[in-house]
Amino acid sequence: MKKKHHFYQKVYLTVSKIPYGKVATYGQIADLIYEYGKARQVGWALRSLQLPSNIPWHRVINSKGSITMSLSRKGTDWMQKELLINEGIEFDSKMKIDIKKYLWRPEELT
Repeated sequence: MKKKHHFYQKVYLTVSKIPYGKVATYGQIADLIYEYGKARQVGWALRSLQLPSNIPWHRVINSKGSITMSLSRKGTDWMQKELLINEGIEFDSKMKIDIKKYLWRPEELT
């Protein structure tokens, strides 16, 4: 349990750095915390957050530039879309985001 807790904390810390109006992918977050190949676990960590949350969980999307839609999300997928739209992120008719336009590139901060 301690290892899982540490992983979740690293996810939350990194996701907290995604700026307003930008998105990151699950895989990108996994890579940034040196947990390569653990994109799915990043999703689980974000799903375990109590909502509303100060962590901008809604800024993390899949690598195809989409929100992962699922009945098991109990409406948080639609909430995520609304939060992103409120930040000025545009979706096309297929509910995709222009990943090149909105992707967070933390290396540009240095």
